[in-house]
Amino acid sequence: MPLVTRNIEPRHICRKTIPTNIRSELECVTNISLANIIRQLGSLSKYAEDVFGELFVQAGAFAIRVNTLGERVDRLQVKVTQLDPKEEEVSLQAITTRKAFRSSVTQDQQLFTRPSLPMPVQDTYTTCDPPPPLNILSQYREDGKEALKFYTDPSYFFDLWKEKMLQDTKDIMKEKRKHRKEKKDHLNQRTLNPRKIKTRKEEWERRKMGEEFVVPKNEMMNSSEGLNGSIGSGEGFTSEGLELSLSGSPLPVPCSDDFLPPPPPDMS
Repeated sequence: MPLVTRNIEPRHICRKTIPTNIRSELECVTNISLANIIRQLGSLSKYAEDVFGELFVQAGAFAIRVNTLGERVDRLQVKVTQLDPKEEEVSLQAITTRKAFRSSVTQDQQLFTRPSLPMPVQDTYTTCDPPPPLNILSQYREDGKEALKFYTDPSYFFDLWKEKMLQDTKDIMKEKRKHRKEKKDHLNQRTLNPRKIKTRKEEWERRKMGEEFVVPKNEMMNSSEGLNGSIGSGEGFTSEGLELSLSGSPLPVPCSDDFLPPPPPDMS
């Protein structure tokens, strides 16, 4: 639905009753039409003056903003040209102790309020019929609400928007708390299983006891050592060789038959 801000009056030029005592009706209608056309031209000139007046005010405000921005650009250009990237004029301590930059530009708020209405819209608003005096019935209500708001409520859409924004903010905060709680529970439930650091300490400990305790790398994967490096903690381990080495007696010399291949099936 379009909102008409300026109505040119009168809208109907020839719509008027002719008096009964008029002898020449055509001449009367012509005079009435010319008079209404002149009134329309006057209304049009008035609205044209209003339009150009608003344009003049807006152009003046725009020119002030452009001049202010140009002055800021000129000051910034002078500072930039005076800077030398090879010369450090400010120390690190001075930079850390200096206050952070804070913009002094204020954002425009409450743009669509009653005082901000254009003059044509205010004139149209004043010509409207006032609402019925239903506020006199508010004193008889038990819920404390204004009776006029059941007939007309200009702040209805603003209150509806405010409730929606507050609900969206609550939902966002609730979602953040939920993610924060899930992250905390995940960190608490996670079990850490650090890897064992591979060192050659165990190998050098065996070398101190003797060359016979040195285990090749290919056999260390299948050895019966425990996780803590102790010997004899695995299954099938016999301490016979260890006792012989500790007692000082020499190890048994393998027989020559031990190195012979197995006999063929016919000779067995």
